[in-house]
Amino acid sequence: MIAIENTQNSERHQTCLDGRVVRGEGIANTLECFVQLWLRLERTRRLLEGQCKRFCIRNILRSWFGLKATDDYIFEVCMRGSTEELTLNGMDTLPPPAISPRKHRELLRAIVSITLGIGTRKVHLSQLDKAFCQAFPRSTAINVNKKKKPP
Repeated sequence: MIAIENTQNSERHQTCLDGRVVRGEGIANTLECFVQLWLRLERTRRLLEGQCKRFCIRNILRSWFGLKATDDYIFEVCMRGSTEELTLNGMDTLPPPAISPRKHRELLRAIVSITLGIGTRKVHLSQLDKAFCQAFPRSTAINVNKKKKPP
């Protein structure tokens, strides 16, 4: 467990940085928790690869949430994470998060929204993208290819 002391928000940091983030108890809509979720996603990928299991949404949720990850929960995560351009299926093999982060961003966004009981639009997407840059500093940022709208 990582302990952060001498900060104003030490309780918030503590809940985001220990093991409770994995069980869904310490998930918050903050940058610190998003960094921990990205890192946990990469560790889960390595764990599943070592166990010769498929790196898919179903196995990720089962390893993170245990018995809470029922078929209905997995279906809800996939439905909330699906967009017009992107469809999430529970058994589809996912690429590594550092290489192809868009599906993983929508997955984490759906997990946070379900855990906190908020809509997916209320999850801070800019914080989630910043967290990706902190968790994977050598990877290309998620929103590099976006064109800026003229003022």
